Amino acid sequence: MDWVERTAKLRQWTRSGARAPHKPLLLLYALGRFQRDADGELPYSAVEADLKRLLAEYGPPRPTTPAYPFHHLVSDGVWEVRTRHGLGSPGTKVRELREEGAAGRLAPELRAALRRDPSLLGRMARVLLDLNFPPSLHEELCAAVGLELEPAEAERFATVRRQLRDPGMRGRVLEAYGYQCAFCRFDGMLGKVPVGLEAAHVRWWAFGGPDAVDNGLCLCSLHHKLFDKGVLGIGDGHRILVSQAFAGRSDAAREYVGALAGRAISGPGRGFSPVAAAHRDWHTAQVFRGDAPPAEAV
Repeated sequence: MDWVERTAKLRQWTRSGARAPHKPLLLLYALGRFQRDADGELPYSAVEADLKRLLAEYGPPRPTTPAYPFHHLVSDGVWEVRTRHGLGSPGTKVRELREEGAAGRLAPELRAALRRDPSLLGRMARVLLDLNFPPSLHEELCAAVGLELEPAEAERFATVRRQLRDPGMRGRVLEAYGYQCAFCRFDGMLGKVPVGLEAAHVRWWAFGGPDAVDNGLCLCSLHHKLFDKGVLGIGDGHRILVSQAFAGRSDAAREYVGALAGRAISGPGRGFSPVAAAHRDWHTAQVFRGDAPPAEAV
């Protein structure tokens, strides 16, 4: 059985490019727990808070519940749920999962395969990350679920990922935006080499976002991470949005984030296409965390 292929083909709700990373997040979490305790179960009542936090931080902006993936991942053959009555999930209602003492863990065949081939865990994790999240979030997501990937293995799969994507996109996007962050205008160079500048996909590559300038922004490392986390977005007139959910007490937080609200994006230069409305709308619906408050209220 090809577990990596099965991982890549998890059945997920999808419509018009909507994100539904519920199952991938649960499976990543389960792989992290297996790495620490190969024989342990995950009682729903004990892990509900962890799963809810992961969905809130890495899932789509719309409200959701960890009960859905806990129940529905069973249908993909990689997960099992037991209650005090035996094998089988009681459903998707939180109350039932709690009251029936539901506990989940990786399917027996998968656990056996992971014991036979320890490298399988890393390959499955990399597929889940690549197909559901932008690279800027991979490292912190692994830390959030307690996954430790071998450095050599992570580099090997990063090489594969670069071959799948257009390696020229970064250069084109940085050139289009004059080698400065479109949000804060940071333009660091080490000699003649740009530093701290990255090409951000507006519509994530994992969700059909093309390697094209009209789906890219030149952003500094900080603003790229905040853009992919939904703290920052793009509104009408290509003006910067700041999420109402963002809070920061320091002057730095106000200067580098809050003060961006309503500011026009810098670039791209003449001859280059600005961010396409379809990609901007996808990011607003699937990543950005809510409407922006008035600039004076940030």
